[in-house]
Amino acid sequence: MNHDSARPQLVKDDLLSIFAIFLRLGSTSFGGPIAHLGYLRTEFVDRRKWLDDRAYADLVALCQFLPGPASSQVGIALGLSRRGFLGGIAAWVGFTLPSAIIMVACAYGLRLIDGASEPGWLHGLKIAAVAVVAQAVWTMGRQLCPDLIRRSFAVAAALLLLMWPGAVGQIGVIVVSAVLGWRLLPADATPSSSENLSRSRRHAWIAWVLFIGLLVTLPIMARASGSHALTLIDTFYRTGALVFGGGHVVLPLLHEVVVPRGWISESDFLAGYGMAQALPGPLFSFAAYLGAASHEFPNGWIGGIIALIAIFLPGFLLVLGALPYWDEWRKRPAIRAAMNGVNAAVVGILLAALYDPIFVSAVHSRADFALALLAFAMLAVWRLSPLWIVGMSAVGGALLSLL
Repeated sequence: MNHDSARPQLVKDDLLSIFAIFLRLGSTSFGGPIAHLGYLRTEFVDRRKWLDDRAYADLVALCQFLPGPASSQVGIALGLSRRGFLGGIAAWVGFTLPSAIIMVACAYGLRLIDGASEPGWLHGLKIAAVAVVAQAVWTMGRQLCPDLIRRSFAVAAALLLLMWPGAVGQIGVIVVSAVLGWRLLPADATPSSSENLSRSRRHAWIAWVLFIGLLVTLPIMARASGSHALTLIDTFYRTGALVFGGGHVVLPLLHEVVVPRGWISESDFLAGYGMAQALPGPLFSFAAYLGAASHEFPNGWIGGIIALIAIFLPGFLLVLGALPYWDEWRKRPAIRAAMNGVNAAVVGILLAALYDPIFVSAVHSRADFALALLAFAMLAVWRLSPLWIVGMSAVGGALLSLL
């Protein structure tokens, strides 16, 4: 069999066409990362026939294995498969642009009410964040902790982070869980072979060198220069490089690196996260809000662009570096077992964040708890769109402020 003819070929699609396809998806893909993967499958497997179901499933498995925003990384990989590096950029920009623009606009809106008492609708958005993260913990727990030992991993991770909160604790929990998973957990069934979407190992090595080089040198350059711009890049780059599970899991990591430094208040942090639930596209666009709302940048949109690029860059480099090697890696039982441990710990990290900072900052009364419970039921029981939950919570918060 001629393997070169079997693997997907780089089709010279127009970059503007790739951008337009992903711009439409970025404008209409509501529902969070899992829903995004469904939208992408419908568009590129069913409608456009860019790849078949097996290749798409393999691609999703790779992006869930890597740190970073899984749905965005799938889109980037699809862009890479059509027009190489520029295709990956076109796909990412199209998918991210709508939500990023709205998030920067929200940050400017927040500045207009800075110093005023918290409006009721803004408090409602913080309550919406309670419901959304609670539903994420529930869903991810069922998927990633199917047995007693993995549930124990999640509970232990949550307990440790509640006692010793902070970014260092979160990273430590992830590392220890990977080691314990490797030693204690069974690996999943060995997957079948598949053709890779990319075989450019030269580009892969360049991506790995850049990924590791930036991870090592950015903190050194930021401390040596004292530049807030470099500190912002370093902070969001390291966060993007260490987020396993994507989406909601970025919340506790970002909280620990921006709120204690005074870049944004805890109230504004949670309000922005609540707003992000109503938007299409990737949740990582929340970084654009944080950069734009940072008190260190008078011209907030510049900080928004810096934070947005920095948090997505590690995921882009990891996809570019891993695609040629994925079929070989995924067959190693040790790697699959370690990732099972990491995934269980991710549930615990999110569970700890559900309590602090989310619950303790948003729920101050029985009425607040009742609104959060209703929002959770709308998501988990009646399965309504997060857009409805955010709207209802904002209205509910405004009404409660009048009582």
